Amino acid sequence: MQKKKDTYKNRWTILATVMLLTFMSVLDSNIVNVALPVMSKDLSVSMAQIGWVVTSYLITIVGTILVFGRLGDIKGKTRIFKFGIVVFTLGSMLCGLSHSLIMLAISRVIQAIGAAATMATNQGIITHVFPANERGRALGLNGTFVALGAMVGPSLGGFIADKFSWEYIFLINVPIGILAFILAIKNLPKSSKNSNESLDIKGAILFALSVISLFGSIVQGQEVGYNNILIILGFILSIITFILFIILEKNIKEPLLHLELFQNKLFSLSVFCAFLSFIAISTSNIILPFYLQDVIKLSPSYTGLVMMFSPVILAIVAPLSGYLSDKIGSEILTFFGLSLTSIGLSLMVTLNQYSSIVLLVVFIGVTTLGNGMFQSPNNSLVMSTVPKNKLGIAGSINGLVRNLGMTVGVSLSTTLLYSMMSRKMGYHVSSFINGREDVFMYGMKWVYASAAIICACGAILTAYRLYGSKDKERNKNS
Repeated sequence: MQKKKDTYKNRWTILATVMLLTFMSVLDSNIVNVALPVMSKDLSVSMAQIGWVVTSYLITIVGTILVFGRLGDIKGKTRIFKFGIVVFTLGSMLCGLSHSLIMLAISRVIQAIGAAATMATNQGIITHVFPANERGRALGLNGTFVALGAMVGPSLGGFIADKFSWEYIFLINVPIGILAFILAIKNLPKSSKNSNESLDIKGAILFALSVISLFGSIVQGQEVGYNNILIILGFILSIITFILFIILEKNIKEPLLHLELFQNKLFSLSVFCAFLSFIAISTSNIILPFYLQDVIKLSPSYTGLVMMFSPVILAIVAPLSGYLSDKIGSEILTFFGLSLTSIGLSLMVTLNQYSSIVLLVVFIGVTTLGNGMFQSPNNSLVMSTVPKNKLGIAGSINGLVRNLGMTVGVSLSTTLLYSMMSRKMGYHVSSFINGREDVFMYGMKWVYASAAIICACGAILTAYRLYGSKDKERNKNS
């Protein structure tokens, strides 16, 4: 009992340690996006091919995060978190030493395995050491470091790509990773847990096969066409392995994914709304750098500065919305957040090649304000609906839907962009066409319109959740 009490006394130091690693993971994701056009030219690959630098990272996280969430519940969340720091730092170093797209993609896979281990356990650690009346604030502060990583990433990535070499955007993680590991050893609660439960290896393989074949087919289909027999077989394999995975999870004693968690309507709805929000937001992150550099003709440094505006707002709004969720509840904040995000994405549809930077920044601001209002309260809702012995798998599910949403968003946005550009040109297009900014804008408008509709669907679902919670409250009082 004393140990638990001491851990709770130390909770803000534990949070600081977790936030540093959160910062590093997000920094890496966002530092890459701005440098994609530069990397594409340097490695002599198309815009679609360089997308593998982002996609391989996201697919690996999605394919492995449930495994690490389950391992966190079996072996201890702290132990898995520290393992993730080491692997992520090693992967970052290998990325910085890569000089071909294949080597870079492999290194990104290693990096992503480490990121998945930390993402699967960070929210579980925070939820475990913080009482319910401080949980929203703690998760909101963690969201601030997500924002800070996103804020520093674009500007730093643009500066490095402009002044030095893109390899250094990965190498910068190495000293941060070493510091994070030292702090983790010193501050995080000891992993005394070592359950006799076993890991569902068959389920892990089936789920990974389903994810890899699905997103591999989506991304590769942009290059070779979706009527290619190998692409069609990839989609079929994904469906079959996912069905087998669900059947296995329903009938196994110690499953990888506890499906009974989804019987809780609040948990399921919150997770699905998070999924929709990340689909919508990730479309902007992958499209915007190409719009700023190829259409408006900004340098990578200036592109980073423009993209930095979004996380500045998020850094302010995320902890505030987390604090408010502890006071007034999460449902109303998530509804207004998704509604505002949808409005912001709708405004982005009106942009063209002659739009002013000021107008763009205003539209980004509206979108980000909504996103900041939604994320922290929604995370608090998800993590508050499960028992403590399921925090590891719940955190990994939350991380899974975030990265799954980002992967779907990247794949959907690039597929839709190239499809609409091909339709406009009358032949297959998989990269920016010099001198035809109007063609890129045509595709980009379709992407943002789709993202706005997806986000609006999430807003409708949160309205339903808000109505349901108010209805329950009325029934209690009557």
